[in-house]
Amino acid sequence: MSRFFMNERETLVEQALEGLAEAHGGLVDVHTDPLFVTRRVPAAGKVALISGGGSGHEPLHTGFVGSGMLDAAVPGEVFASPTALQVRAAIRAADTGEGTVTVVKNYTGDVLNFSIAAELLAETHRVEQVLVDDDLATQREDDGGPGRRGTAAVVAVEKICGAAAEAGAPLADVRLLGQDVVARSATLSVAFEACTNPMTGKRSFELEPGEMEFGVGIHGERGIQTRPVLEAAGLVESLVGPLVESVGIKRGDSVLAIVNGLGATHGLELGVAARETRRVLDGLGVNIARSLVGPYVTSLDMKGLSITLTALTDDLVKYWDAPVRTPALVW
Repeated sequence: MSRFFMNERETLVEQALEGLAEAHGGLVDVHTDPLFVTRRVPAAGKVALISGGGSGHEPLHTGFVGSGMLDAAVPGEVFASPTALQVRAAIRAADTGEGTVTVVKNYTGDVLNFSIAAELLAETHRVEQVLVDDDLATQREDDGGPGRRGTAAVVAVEKICGAAAEAGAPLADVRLLGQDVVARSATLSVAFEACTNPMTGKRSFELEPGEMEFGVGIHGERGIQTRPVLEAAGLVESLVGPLVESVGIKRGDSVLAIVNGLGATHGLELGVAARETRRVLDGLGVNIARSLVGPYVTSLDMKGLSITLTALTDDLVKYWDAPVRTPALVW
């Protein structure tokens, strides 16, 4: 018997999206063959903003479709990229003539298939891309390899770019704004337990009692080091310190802090982590101007969390504060 709430493995993603439409039918439409999600009420006369990636990270990205954020989201199977044909269909559905910006996390399959879709539409659609590569754990000193992975900074990119597009910013400006947010952001993650993939029923890695994995990825990837478990204060310090250094945040600067649950971390624990994040940054003279705390970029049932810091400007605060109405984010 399965330990997951699902029927056939092959229908898990599509049936989950049917449930999303059931819960938020006033906000989103689910399209099948190929599978993608759009706003229920399309927005005309603005740049379209589209993102996507493997399922298992909900509410990312399908939960962020709506006014002030995404016009469409393209889900793949669990931890697998959507196909180029899915992405192409979503661009065709969302683009109203002002062009499209795709927000793509830096994973080989996502980058490849979003790029192929843009090439397929090159003669009829203007498509530009923002590549999100904020995961500090995968930073390399040389230029080899695929580069840093894309993780929870994608929420800041989608929210800020979504607000700019909603306000009528042109295509190039939306892309440049997204690239600026990426450059101002970094993320680190930690886990006490790996996720269990419903496709296999197996954990992605094992830890001994008293161990935690530092620098994990959102697809269940092991981190850069297995360390002894720390109390919340020391653990948050070990995450925040490298982020501040990487982004170049200085005393007197203001940041957006995203304290993100990876799937099985309770709100009580995330509250403690948010408290400790403020304590550490207060000690450095850094102001948390805005924060987001909760499970926004998950890794199935991983017991862990990530912290993202984005250095803010007045314009970025304005776009972050702009109204948004999606299944997962409303203000």
